[in-house]
Amino acid sequence: MAKKYLIETYGCQMNVHDSERMAGLLEQAGFEATDADDDADLVVINTCSVRERAEEQLYTRLGHIKGLAGRTGRAPMVAVTGCVAQQEGAQVLAKSKLVDIVIGTQRVKMLPVLVAQAEAASQPLVDVATPYDEPTFPLGLTRRDDPVKGFVTIVEGCNDYCSYCVVPYTRGHERMRAKAEIIREVEELAASGRREVQLLGQIVNHYQAPDDPACDFAGLLEAVQEVRGIERIRFASPHPRHCSDRLIAAMRDLSKVCRHLHLPVQSGSTRILKAMRRRHTREEYLTLVEKLKTALPDLQLSTDMIVGFPGETDDDFRETLSLTEAVGYHSMFSFKYSPRPNTLAAQRMPDDVPEAEKTRRIVELQALQKGIQASLHEASIGRTVEVLVDTTSKRRAWELAGRTSGNTVVNFPGESSWLGRFVPVRIERAGAFGVWGQPVQAATPATEVTTC
Repeated sequence: MAKKYLIETYGCQMNVHDSERMAGLLEQAGFEATDADDDADLVVINTCSVRERAEEQLYTRLGHIKGLAGRTGRAPMVAVTGCVAQQEGAQVLAKSKLVDIVIGTQRVKMLPVLVAQAEAASQPLVDVATPYDEPTFPLGLTRRDDPVKGFVTIVEGCNDYCSYCVVPYTRGHERMRAKAEIIREVEELAASGRREVQLLGQIVNHYQAPDDPACDFAGLLEAVQEVRGIERIRFASPHPRHCSDRLIAAMRDLSKVCRHLHLPVQSGSTRILKAMRRRHTREEYLTLVEKLKTALPDLQLSTDMIVGFPGETDDDFRETLSLTEAVGYHSMFSFKYSPRPNTLAAQRMPDDVPEAEKTRRIVELQALQKGIQASLHEASIGRTVEVLVDTTSKRRAWELAGRTSGNTVVNFPGESSWLGRFVPVRIERAGAFGVWGQPVQAATPATEVTTC
């Protein structure tokens, strides 16, 4: 009887894709997937350390597993991987006796081997080696649960060393994947019936093909555009300073590139941006936004924002609020600053904004953003938008959801057989986090379908 595995994922889309690849490796090794704690022989916790709370989730989850073992008398093997594993190594074992394997971000392809070794040795194993010059992309068979969309990693690691960011320390230096290998994977996605691809990288738009010196990120988008069967192209996350005119032109001219751009800014204050080592100013960012909106009038922007960074005054925070209003983001990921191990900010800057003040600021920022989103969504009422159906409700068979090219979530009634189809939907109701509508039964001319 096959052993069963359960993978739990915290953090970014890169982690989600790493979990897909680990699942493929485990199934190649003879494991079967399960969703139940009490049915798993192996639990893999794929961790994130970008925020302190994400790190805390690991130890909270280990406590749940320990409690389950105490109640049932059955303890699964536990493997911890991802950024916390890379960052803490053997310290994870010191904090929890429940953990059997700790695997760093560059060694996840060794998971089945380490599971077998840990079973044979009956003792915990740690492998956080960092062979950053060794490609980590070809991890064998990938188990993809999403039948409509697929992730493809094109860049791993980062060389920027923003002062708050732990990624260069947990993911290593920047490494580019070969263009030919990327296109082959995109072609495999298309052949499997998937309609949308999302290209991933810590700074995705810094891509330069190692096997084709003339191919930059815009060139890669052009190549993916040519893959038959793929109808939408997304990417995350770009850096503002690498949003060249050539990239903007490619986004404008390539029909499959979605009209959504996640453009992290982190702060609205030039003074704080300098302390963060973001390498762009408030003014440069706003100029870029204006250029993007001129070239792509239907573009929807999202961003990341940090409040309470060391030295942030109330005036700095007010600049964050004013930039948020000026840009008019359709969505935002916002966080309270927390010092991350090894980062420049943690080593050199006192965490001097009181926690209560951080909380006050993030509540104010999120309230502002929620109002902006609600207004933008309300403005879409009455429009007909093209939706790629990617979700069917588990509670109601007739309820579907999908996203527009601009990444707005649209909920509407329909049939489960529509999964993976493009459906024109007329928007009738709006909220802060999505819109609701009715499918248009008659064929709708393309000129009447807009993004929202």
